[in-house]
Amino acid sequence: MRRLFLFVLFLGLAAGGGARGAERIVVVGTAPVAGVYYPAGGALCRLVNQARQDHGLRCLVESTAGSDDNLRRLRAGELDFALLQSDWQYYAGQKDAGAKPREGEAKEDEAAGSEANVALRAVLSLHAQPFTLLASPESDIAKLEDLKGKRVNLGPAGSVQRAAGEVLVEALGWKKTDFAEVAQMAAGEQVEALCGGRIDAFLMPISHPNGLIGAATDRCRARLVPVEGRAVDLLLATWPFYSRAVIAGGTYLANPGSVRTFGLRATLVTSEKTPDETVYRIVQSLFEQIDAFRAQHPALAELEPSDMVSQGNSLALHEGALRYYRERGWK
Repeated sequence: MRRLFLFVLFLGLAAGGGARGAERIVVVGTAPVAGVYYPAGGALCRLVNQARQDHGLRCLVESTAGSDDNLRRLRAGELDFALLQSDWQYYAGQKDAGAKPREGEAKEDEAAGSEANVALRAVLSLHAQPFTLLASPESDIAKLEDLKGKRVNLGPAGSVQRAAGEVLVEALGWKKTDFAEVAQMAAGEQVEALCGGRIDAFLMPISHPNGLIGAATDRCRARLVPVEGRAVDLLLATWPFYSRAVIAGGTYLANPGSVRTFGLRATLVTSEKTPDETVYRIVQSLFEQIDAFRAQHPALAELEPSDMVSQGNSLALHEGALRYYRERGWK
């Protein structure tokens, strides 16, 4: 039914475009419109569509529920490309290789049916989603290990924020009893708690610039703290979906210097069945207008082609993407 709708849309577009009747529609699944994934997908589609008379592709961006929804719909053939958080890309590849699915993926298999075995391929990676540690200006927190004995918000049980925090706590070899308090506040509550002196720090994986971080630094000159050390080195060596990241200096008030950390990345994936030429043209459209792409959103401003080819991509690269990267000498 969805493909029928897109076909009707395509006919409507072609009716007003003369020679454009041969265009092929490709749909990119992103995330809710409030985040970075949706504008990033929109920026990609704008660049692709600027050259549609040359390559015959019309790119449409679609708001979705996020990585898990994108993965299910990509496997079911409802999307042509999808933005996935880099850990979702990794676990999807593990499942394709026969590994036991992680908790919460059973519903995806049930919904996708036989399409659950569609081979996925990496295309490129986009912006970083660094582990971000923000401390009260009154605290003496200067490094990750200083969180011991402090009041720290790790987020509500079951949230992405909480899962990320627990990964770090485990890597440090700590228990929750090593903190003075482990708060479970939702994201919107923690700025008030930090600036009001009810917690000493909070930790969350996010893209930058971010409104919550900006609000805390504006209100009480909260400080970004580096997230690095032996525990982080262990996580980077163990899991290919993590990569080092830097929060650029001057992004927030009271934080003039760059801050080193690590985290996940947004990645673009597709099916092995997507034609090589289609993937090649998508990749070409982005990299040959990389400056224009960076200008589309602040979170994209620091992107470097070398990182976009390698970091966060644990799946095999699609042949169409690989062809372009070889032409540029990047592979």
